[in-house]
Amino acid sequence: MAIALNHPVSKSLLPVSNIQDIVEKICHTRQKVAAQHSVLVAISGIDGCGKGYIAAKILDLLKIKKLNAVIINGDGWLNLPNRRFNSDQPAQHFYLNAFRFQEMFRQLILPLRDERAITIEVDFVEETASNYRKHLYQFENVDVILLEAIYLLQPAFMAYYDLTFWIDCSFKTALERALTRGQEGLSPKETIKAYRTIYFPAQEIHFQRDNPVSLATGIINNDAKMNQMQGEYPKLSEIQFAEKVFCDGK
Repeated sequence: MAIALNHPVSKSLLPVSNIQDIVEKICHTRQKVAAQHSVLVAISGIDGCGKGYIAAKILDLLKIKKLNAVIINGDGWLNLPNRRFNSDQPAQHFYLNAFRFQEMFRQLILPLRDERAITIEVDFVEETASNYRKHLYQFENVDVILLEAIYLLQPAFMAYYDLTFWIDCSFKTALERALTRGQEGLSPKETIKAYRTIYFPAQEIHFQRDNPVSLATGIINNDAKMNQMQGEYPKLSEIQFAEKVFCDGK
């Protein structure tokens, strides 16, 4: 797993050896941030890049450092399907309407960052659900918040974060993972269609509008098929082979 820190532009990456370097960066930031506040770390990347996996690895190492860290998965703050999906310009609509980010920051993330503790019941949604359910967030004495979701690295949100990490992954690998896990409750053909027409094109809109890589403190390569740090955005042409292999295999 290759990592680059202090990444000003995609062509100027400083490679380091493992995820421990990110943990050290977080620990150093914890020492600088006021004691009454939590450190807010954004972990983002394309759909299927492994945001939750990376966040869990970081969490385990922070615990060894005796830091009280929590993971918050932004997917619980999705809009309901009838709001986040639309057949008219589906990718653009999804990019603009997938998440309730303003509610998430206002109700949960910023109060927790500023107070190190929170108890709040909110509307929460599972990815395949058609209705919200109530979910209780209850945290105390939080040293580090690991917030993971797509689209987190936008200029409008950057003032909220202390550190930001982008996970490098090809569309091909991400699609293979999506087909394997079946997380969206779709058939393989439906999954391929959704990723080709909605999720990945929406990511391309994110690349163009927000240039998230340029906003990252560090880049993590979580794609074993990528031989080295890319720091470049994936392309839809990558996924054609993955589609063929998976469908032929079925």
